[in-house]
Amino acid sequence: MERREFIGLIGGAAATWPLAGRAKQAGGLPIIGFLGTDATVWGPWTAAFVARLRELGWIEGRTVTIEYRWSEGRPERTTAFAAEFVRLNVDVIVTAGPAVAITKQATSDIPIVFAIANDPVAGGLVANLRRPGGNVTGLSLQMVDLAGKRLELLREAVPQLHRLAVIANVGYRGRSLGVG
Repeated sequence: MERREFIGLIGGAAATWPLAGRAKQAGGLPIIGFLGTDATVWGPWTAAFVARLRELGWIEGRTVTIEYRWSEGRPERTTAFAAEFVRLNVDVIVTAGPAVAITKQATSDIPIVFAIANDPVAGGLVANLRRPGGNVTGLSLQMVDLAGKRLELLREAVPQLHRLAVIANVGYRGRSLGVG
């Protein structure tokens, strides 16, 4: 999946799911709280995010406000920014990685859309993949629950397949193949 398509999915989720259901008090613009690690690193991602929102009719400064916060790799800043988003009563928080769990601790009301998570079920972000429940949703690299389905699809696509090798680094802390 191309980076722009990926961000488009997140942008679509962020733009349509929570904003449709929550109106800002006193007619203000809906607010997206965007929590990342570093503005320079996230630059291409935020540009794609804003471009996709624009394609969906959400124009920064005109129909939606985006509040950016950058933790610069310091978890205490993530905690402070998540609390600030709660005080600001943003309509949705978009984030990724470890910041998702920290943000989830700050609110059970504001929708949180994560750009990526290794295993949102094991990490306690969602109840399960079919029905996440709660206020957290997003995209996952999780493969443990999906490995069987992927093998099933592979067998359908290649019926003559009788042997398959899987190469994985079982020592990798973030592994998601369920091997090892």
